[in-house]
Amino acid sequence: MSTHIESKSEDIASTVLMPGDPKRCEYIAKKFLANSRLVNNVRGMTAYTGYYKSKKITVFPSGMGCPSMGIYSYELFKEYNVNNIIRIGTMGSYTNLQLKDIVLVESSFTNSNYGKFLCNYPNINIEASIDLNNIIEKTATELNIKINKGNIYSSDVFYEQNNDYKDKVSKYSVLGVEMESFALFTNAKLLGKRASTLLMVSDSFNFSDKLSSLEREQGLDNLIILALETSLKL
Repeated sequence: MSTHIESKSEDIASTVLMPGDPKRCEYIAKKFLANSRLVNNVRGMTAYTGYYKSKKITVFPSGMGCPSMGIYSYELFKEYNVNNIIRIGTMGSYTNLQLKDIVLVESSFTNSNYGKFLCNYPNINIEASIDLNNIIEKTATELNIKINKGNIYSSDVFYEQNNDYKDKVSKYSVLGVEMESFALFTNAKLLGKRASTLLMVSDSFNFSDKLSSLEREQGLDNLIILALETSLKL
């Protein structure tokens, strides 16, 4: 069925939570899901399906960058009839956001050509699914979880030379940077699906303050709970 995923159709839930890190998928499955089981391990992309408060949920890693996110989210939407993907990841802050602050992305700006070559998408920015974002925001209020809403810069280059973050903030009103949301939102728009991104600040803009790799893997519980509780309404 799929080129990069070897799951059965019934193995994948209609709502998928999508961290970048396969190890974070394992952590989520073991801590938050009942009766979770491994449903994919191609190329070490360990995905799990289980139940959260009786709701069937899949956690599937995206890997890093627009190309990797583009492959996995496209195949999940197209080949496995997934209707909703919530990316749960980390970001670097360009503003006064502090470590572990949570951001709900409204629009993703990019330096990637992903949209151009996928479907001749002409713009450098694309919005998240507004109705899905509204459900997430309402759920955050109910859970008393503070979120920040705004734009994100989705870069193809992690070690960008001469990175003028102030220019990006000025031009695009972005709160920070990550590497996957643009591809996810583009695939959702192309295929008529819903996609949102929740991010936790893991780095300051100059990397002077950052979470450890273990904190990035296991320190996002508020963000994970927000995504899981949102899934109950989908």
